Amino acid sequence: MTAVGRRGGVSVAAVVAVAALVVLPAASARADAIRDQQYWLADYGIEEAWQTTRGAGVTVAVIDTGVDGSVRELQGAVVGGTDVSGQGSPDGQTPVGTDDPAHGTLVGSMLAGRGTGSGDGVVGVAPEASLLSVSVGFGTGAVDSDTQIADAVRWSVDHGADVINMSLTRNTLDWPTSWDDAFLYAMEHDVVVVAAAGNRGSGTTEVGAPATMPGVLTVAGVDRSGTASFDASSQGITIGVAAPSEKLVGVGPDDVHYSWNGSSGATPLVAGIVALVRAAHPELDADDVINRVVATAEPRGASQPDPLYGYGLVDAAAAVTRDVPHVEANPMGDLSEWIRVHRRADEVVPDGSSSAVPVEPAPVPTPETPDGERLSALLPTVETMRSTGVPLIVFAVFGGALVLVGVGAARQYGRGRRQE
Repeated sequence: MTAVGRRGGVSVAAVVAVAALVVLPAASARADAIRDQQYWLADYGIEEAWQTTRGAGVTVAVIDTGVDGSVRELQGAVVGGTDVSGQGSPDGQTPVGTDDPAHGTLVGSMLAGRGTGSGDGVVGVAPEASLLSVSVGFGTGAVDSDTQIADAVRWSVDHGADVINMSLTRNTLDWPTSWDDAFLYAMEHDVVVVAAAGNRGSGTTEVGAPATMPGVLTVAGVDRSGTASFDASSQGITIGVAAPSEKLVGVGPDDVHYSWNGSSGATPLVAGIVALVRAAHPELDADDVINRVVATAEPRGASQPDPLYGYGLVDAAAAVTRDVPHVEANPMGDLSEWIRVHRRADEVVPDGSSSAVPVEPAPVPTPETPDGERLSALLPTVETMRSTGVPLIVFAVFGGALVLVGVGAARQYGRGRRQE
């Protein structure tokens, strides 16, 4: 895989194959070479935002395969954790799963990596933030996957998370009622939940829960030029912002560096920006923090929000420093209102008798635009959104980390960002 330059970019119009996770050769894994490949630090205003804050005092929970806090770039970053799968270690730091146990550590390094010295190693978007490692895993002997996620969210809230990163999907539009309670618990406790949109290259053509849940900040992926990624992203009306999902670099267990693609990697970039905003503006509640991220994004697509880009390409410096008016509600929607309207177990008949009739299936929520207008974007039918994989997957991980996905050509979705 070609190394990424420091500035500029080339718009990718066709992809022959996509490798979800590639170990970098030793020559390319030199610490300074790794830092050189983190193009998003300069291109997305992160280095500029560091002039104000580096995320100190903010705690981010990473619900994933486990974040190995022993790797060099994460020394001192992981301050707590647990396992909810029944397969990991009590502290949540032992990688869980056989397909891609490195995934959680990669995510953690992109979010809050400390580097290995001045200008060396993987540095995260919020390098002074603290991490909670909440390990989840699926397969034989594991706790039910839906239960794991609900338990993981609640544990994260109860142990001080200000932000929750979820680089995973249920791969369906809907979600269990246990998630209603858990995610509402997070939102009522002023926690920002950030979730990945999914990857077409892994069979996820449209966003799935938790990315479809009201109030969740959903992240789509773009290539180096800022164009919507064909394989390393998906689409949907609940997307909030977009961030880089191609030619990413991170560190896994045993200090192994990887080059990888996927909205799994775009998500911690945005979660890190959320952490920077929370550190710079501790007086703001979760709704205002999310609004800062979406309101300062660089618009892309035919409309705002757009089903490919949401409100646009995230801009860390603008989110941290720009004057943004206070809002009364989360621009990504209200989960409590959605539950009130759609989660009725039965419906009383008009004559007031005790008989009940079935309620129609709850529709997928439509997020509010900042001025309160409803979106008019078309939603595919339920039939087109049937799951094509396991009930709950981590993007490009549990489905096979090193599998090459053949693609004839990638669709070009729009003009690139900052092309030189």
